[in-house]
Amino acid sequence: MKGEFLTVTALTKYIKRKFETDRHLRSVMLKGEISNFKHHSRGHMYLTIKDDNARIQAVMFAGSNKYLKFKPENGMKVLIKGEVSVFEPYGQYQMYIQQMEPDGVGALYLAYEQLKERLFKQGWFDPSYKKKIPEYPGHIGIVTSPTGAAVRDIITTLNRRYPLVEKTVIPVLVQGENAAQSIKRGIELANQRGDFDLLIVGRGGGSIEELWSFNEEIVAEAIFQSDIPIISAVGHETDHTICDYVADLRAPTPTGAAEIAVPSRLDLLDRVNKLRNGLDRELGGLIKESQRHLQRVNQSYAFRYPEQLIRTKEQELDRRLEALKRSAAIILEGKRNDYININKRLIMQHPEKQLEQAKSRLEALQKEQHRLMKEKVERRYSELNQAVEKLMLLNPLETMKRGFALPYNKEGEIIKTRKQVQANDIIQVKIKDGNLTCEVLDVEEANREREEGNIL
Repeated sequence: MKGEFLTVTALTKYIKRKFETDRHLRSVMLKGEISNFKHHSRGHMYLTIKDDNARIQAVMFAGSNKYLKFKPENGMKVLIKGEVSVFEPYGQYQMYIQQMEPDGVGALYLAYEQLKERLFKQGWFDPSYKKKIPEYPGHIGIVTSPTGAAVRDIITTLNRRYPLVEKTVIPVLVQGENAAQSIKRGIELANQRGDFDLLIVGRGGGSIEELWSFNEEIVAEAIFQSDIPIISAVGHETDHTICDYVADLRAPTPTGAAEIAVPSRLDLLDRVNKLRNGLDRELGGLIKESQRHLQRVNQSYAFRYPEQLIRTKEQELDRRLEALKRSAAIILEGKRNDYININKRLIMQHPEKQLEQAKSRLEALQKEQHRLMKEKVERRYSELNQAVEKLMLLNPLETMKRGFALPYNKEGEIIKTRKQVQANDIIQVKIKDGNLTCEVLDVEEANREREEGNIL
């Protein structure tokens, strides 16, 4: 075996140059099935593309796969574009993928379904996380493009239905490469401000590519984490985005979102008129009932003649209170003297044992003092209550309620004896519910036994 021998490295480099100079291998369009898929922590994707009879190793670096709208999986049919070259350390040829999309299903649609299924499993669509839309919002934030037709439709509808609401447009990009990040920042900014009652997030209609920013996970996450209730208003009624599922409420259009967000001014006016009419009826009834009650009170005897009763009871109360104070002062003075005497004896009897005995007696006397004082006070209060009950029995109003009457002569004095009146005198008789003017026809002397109470 004579001649020059090549190294493995040299041979591999030669073969690689052959691959690189072949223009057919510089741009290869291939279709097949993914197997042995691995997404490396550094972002690169390693996989095998196979069909029924062959397979080829492939790699898609992070700089290329970051634009993928779907997640590759084992068993997925794909269409790929790239170049074929040699991986020198192993001496094997492989495909370097530049573009990839699902075979038979659009990449965007597949990405949409994959994200939708994953977020559903995470519970982001669960109704228990949905926040209640305020019935009467005071300040609404509109997260959308400031130049699109959607923002004009929303503002016009809000002004027509509920002009009291304050409106703030939070301008964001709604399509393009940076749109999702812009929408996310707009929602986060609204939450940081803390003065919004409701957010409307959306845009007008368009293709799936134009609406795609509302299918991005970062936008869905911002909506899910928002402390402010959010209405999703993306596209037309037939358009459904991931934002629609995560938001607290979906509106079919931006105009529909504005109609849902606020009540109708006309409906509110009608409701206010109905409430006002009902209030007028209720107040009218209450006023009439109060007037009748006031009239009954004004006509009552106790209301017209209360002063005499109050003065009598106040004087009796003052008298009882003074007596109670005097009794308490006497008791306290006596106990104070006892305390002084005990102290004197205690000082005179200095030994420790006598001191202890004196302390014990002092404590007993103090307890007795409090007990006696308490009994005295309770006794006085009992006497006061009995006196008040007697006064109530003597109350002329109570007597009149039992059917008795009070006669007064023309000088206004109570008639206590027949000598105060004569025949033909005009007298006043007060009864429970009014006065009677009467004429004395005759004056008779009462039978003695009847005066003494033996004969009714």
